[in-house]
Amino acid sequence: MNILFVIDRLELKYFEYNNLVTNFELIKEMLGRNAEVWITTIDNLGVKAKKAYTNCFKSFEKEGNIFYDKTQIKKDIESFDLVMFRPDPPVDLDYINATYVFDFVDREKTVILNDPKAIRNFNEKLHACLFSDLMPEYIVTASKQDILEFLNQNEEIVLKPLNNCFGSGVMTLKKGDKNTAVIINSMTKSGSQTVMVQKYIEKARFGDKRVLFLGDKVLDVCIQKLPSNNDFKFNEHCDSNIVKAELTNSEKEKFSLVAKELNKMGLPMAGLDVIDEKIIEINVTSPCYFIKEINSRHGVHLEKEITDFIFSNVLVKTLQH
Repeated sequence: MNILFVIDRLELKYFEYNNLVTNFELIKEMLGRNAEVWITTIDNLGVKAKKAYTNCFKSFEKEGNIFYDKTQIKKDIESFDLVMFRPDPPVDLDYINATYVFDFVDREKTVILNDPKAIRNFNEKLHACLFSDLMPEYIVTASKQDILEFLNQNEEIVLKPLNNCFGSGVMTLKKGDKNTAVIINSMTKSGSQTVMVQKYIEKARFGDKRVLFLGDKVLDVCIQKLPSNNDFKFNEHCDSNIVKAELTNSEKEKFSLVAKELNKMGLPMAGLDVIDEKIIEINVTSPCYFIKEINSRHGVHLEKEITDFIFSNVLVKTLQH
C-alpha cells in the first residue's frame, strides 16, 4: 500500500518515533506492515494542470525508530492509495488553502482520511452545536450584551475562541467578577469576533474524558485528561495528567449516534472532549488518540486497531472498483 501522511511542520522538524504523537505511532505501525509511507506538510502541496501534487519524503523504519530520506520527490497525490490528512490546527487560511488542493484529487483513486472538505466545513467548537442535546447550555456570539445575559443566567461560564487549539485562549468567568467587561471585550475583540460560550460544568475540576471514534464505532477504551498547572483545563501532555477512564453504557449509547453522523459527513476519525456526559468539543482535524496512555492503562495495542480500520477503508474502496 502506498500512503501519504500530511503532518504538521513541527512533526517534520522533529521526525522520529515518539509514542506521544499519534501520527508517529501510525506511521511506524504501517511501515511494520510493509506499507510504503511518504510524508509531507501543507506548504509542500500544489496543483498543476488540474492535478494535485506534493513534494514529499519517503519514510523508513530502522532499529525501532522512524526516519525519512531528505531527498524531496514530487508525486501526484492520486498515485497514493491513501492520504492521511492530519496537520494540526489552528485552522487558519494556510490550512484552509491546503484543503482546497484535495478538491483536485479523484476520490475514486485515493482514499483521504479525514476528508479535507469535511474538515473545512466543520468547526470543532461551533459544529458541536449539531448535537445540542448532548452539550452543556451554550451561546455562540460576539455580542457583549448577549454574553452578559448568559452569564447572569448561568453564574459561571467558559469562553472559547472558535479557531484556537490545545486550550489556547479559553477562559472562565464568574458572575460579579470585576474584570467581566475586560474579559468579554478581550475575547470578542470588542464585539468583532464570535466566540463559543458554555455554561461551566462543576465536574470540570476532575478533567474531561476523551471519547474516540473509528467510523461508526465508539471505542471502549478512553482516558481522562486532568487539569494541569493550577489551570481549570488540561494543557500539558504528561503521564500524571492522564488517567484511565471507562465509558458508561449511557455514554456509549449517546455517542454512537454522534459517531455515525460524523462518519456520514466524511469524518470517521474523531474524538470528543466530554465532561459529565456532555460534549464540550469535537476533534476532527488531527485527533490525538492517546495511544501510549491507552495502551499502558488498558493493556491493548490501539495503533493496530486504528491501522486495521484505516486499511479496511482502502480495501473497501479497492473492491468497489
